[in-house]
Amino acid sequence: MTLRTYVNTNVLLIQNYSDYSCPVANNYADNKIRIINCLCVCVCVCVCEADRVLVKVQDLTPDKADQLIWLRARVHTSRAKGKQCFLVLRQQQFNVQALVAVGDRASKQMVKFAANINKESIVDVEAVVRKVEQKIESCSQQDVELHMERIFVISQAEPRLPLQLEDAVRPDGEGEEEGRATVNQDTKLDNRVIDLRTTTSQAVFRLQSGVCQLFRDTLINKGFVEIQTPKIISAASEGGANVFTVSYFKTSAYLAQSPQLYKQMCICADFDKVFCVGPVFRAEDSNTHRHLTEFVGLDIEMAFNYHYHEVIDSITDTMVQIFKGLRDNFQTEIQTVNKQYPSEPFKFLEPTLRLEYTEGVAMLREAGVEMGDEDDLRFRAPNPGTVNSSSKYDTDFYVLDKYPLAVRPFYTMPDPNNPKYSNSYDMFMRGEEILSGAQRIHDAQLLTERAQHHQIDLEKIKAYIDSFRYGAPPHGGGGGRSVDCLTEPTSFQVWRGRMLVPGSAQRPPDLHVPT
Repeated sequence: MTLRTYVNTNVLLIQNYSDYSCPVANNYADNKIRIINCLCVCVCVCVCEADRVLVKVQDLTPDKADQLIWLRARVHTSRAKGKQCFLVLRQQQFNVQALVAVGDRASKQMVKFAANINKESIVDVEAVVRKVEQKIESCSQQDVELHMERIFVISQAEPRLPLQLEDAVRPDGEGEEEGRATVNQDTKLDNRVIDLRTTTSQAVFRLQSGVCQLFRDTLINKGFVEIQTPKIISAASEGGANVFTVSYFKTSAYLAQSPQLYKQMCICADFDKVFCVGPVFRAEDSNTHRHLTEFVGLDIEMAFNYHYHEVIDSITDTMVQIFKGLRDNFQTEIQTVNKQYPSEPFKFLEPTLRLEYTEGVAMLREAGVEMGDEDDLRFRAPNPGTVNSSSKYDTDFYVLDKYPLAVRPFYTMPDPNNPKYSNSYDMFMRGEEILSGAQRIHDAQLLTERAQHHQIDLEKIKAYIDSFRYGAPPHGGGGGRSVDCLTEPTSFQVWRGRMLVPGSAQRPPDLHVPT
């Protein structure tokens, strides 16, 4: 077998293993080459001939029984026992058991070599796929194992890891009596690259990718146009103090709290229906499971014909399509997450349940929460389950309509029948708000009055207000976070873990990278 071997200085370059008569060099190796007492031990990074096909762990099924395959994976765990060694090899969220034993195809030195490979090292393995009589419960590939014939270390990990992956995925409380360790949130974030390798993290980010893809596909099929909006803006898009100020040459600017103003400008420009997926920044000085200083936003805006409930219906149908897509196409990921964060199957109705704000207030009061008729319901519930519709309506997803005008942004259309309320709505999953929206004001004069009421500098939003002076259709929309659409429980740990490098008021989204 001819190999092109890439090595650092002071390392012997081998073009062909057959140049050496030592059979050991053909069976196992690492990424440094040393000649010790005439024994060639090769650890190499190589590019093989194109006819070598690397099989994926997730494709290792009984259908491949008795086949000789090549595999590249990480060493998840290793355990030596007598003249044999068991490895668990991992690719992303899938893993498989591998066995090397002294025999015709493996020497005692090879077994010892395999047992001493550091966890998280990347290896190439040639092995025969074998069916097993008893399922291997600790692996995702439970019906097969690999009988290794050759193993090469492609990249060696350091012997001491900052955290153990099996500890990082252990459910809270499990193993406390046996003294087994768990990993706290700060340790995970301090070693994010390692934490992202866990099966839970791998599944979460595939679910998040699925949410964004389902969101895009559904809206494009409905005739929406995807847009990209500025993230450095001249005025706070939502008003208020929860905005990041940045230096912008000789003046100041802000990180966008929402693409709201730009979505509306597109509607005024006859785009009719638009959506965007992109970062949103919130300077929220809070330490709850919900508060992140940056997240991926999913935003929709559309013109309607007769009533803003047309917008609600379009958004709820989009959400239902996301729920269905996750349920039907991501069961492996959902089950992986459920192992660490157990939850019941997510329930939703078609059409989606819609309640008015006053009904939500009544639900809170029934649960023992004291609040006024115009208080913001979203911040009055002591825990996510307080306003949970599951037991009463048999659904985990619902819409709360007609919020008090006082708790909504300046561009929200007042309710024409009751000036204390507005044509605005929130959408909830398991008692947690996941999307906020409203009919927007499309009259320049009323918009100016509402901006002044919120003490917003009119000069800074002049271009926005002017876009409504030349004819604007009635329209509405909403925005939420991509991570909110996932179906696992909304605990502090899971919410933080849904961002690649999460940031909060107490911890900036920092990943130390050399410059």
